[in-house]
Amino acid sequence: MFEKPAFTKKELEAAYKSLASTLQKCEKVQDSPRLGASQRTLLSRRIAALKLALDLIEQETCRLEAEPTDPSETISAP
Repeated sequence: MFEKPAFTKKELEAAYKSLASTLQKCEKVQDSPRLGASQRTLLSRRIAALKLALDLIEQETCRLEAEPTDPSETISAP
């Protein structure tokens, strides 16, 4: 079966920052007239996936903060 990897709060924060930056860049080019129809579709799906990933990271970070303090500060990824 699938084993969930553990992430530290620091790793989650770094991933969040990186994905948020990528999302911002994607949103900037979303209305570019140079994009073809397939590129627009791919970009809109990528933006939706990035938003979902950011929401999940936020949930995991909140869950980690709500849990009793663990010296290793690790959580299981979904």
